[in-house]
Amino acid sequence: MPSFVRTEKCDGCKGQDKTACMYICPHDLMRLDKDGSETGHAMRAYNQEPEQCWECYSCVKICPQNAIEMRAYADIVPLGGVVQPLRGTDSIVWTVKFRNGVVKRFKFPIRTTPEGSVKPYEGKPKPDMSKLGQPGLFTMDGAALKGDRSQLLQLK
Repeated sequence: MPSFVRTEKCDGCKGQDKTACMYICPHDLMRLDKDGSETGHAMRAYNQEPEQCWECYSCVKICPQNAIEMRAYADIVPLGGVVQPLRGTDSIVWTVKFRNGVVKRFKFPIRTTPEGSVKPYEGKPKPDMSKLGQPGLFTMDGAALKGDRSQLLQLK
């Protein structure tokens, strides 16, 4: 089932131009209804095309208000149950409420390094704009692989 927004919980990420769910959605489905013309609720997020939802739970995990929900897969949670993830900076807590009222929580780490500590370009050579037009591919050791220009797609 696609994601849906509980409008009574959503605060539109405090009126920012882009909500957290808009930022994270890999299929670009989430929108902010600024004036209420789309959903009848001003400054609330919504899924503009529920049938296109990938059910990846990204928006559910990132929502700071826990306003986005998704009916869980039947093999995880039987009909009538609810799964709600809560993402922190170093872990994610999954709360599972079964239809008989039993609630279980599971906490998993989501990072192996402190947030913001990764330096993706460390040890890589600085870009040289004068070589931009030269053929070749960048490799991990900084060497260039010479390409065969005859294998490139020729547009006419």
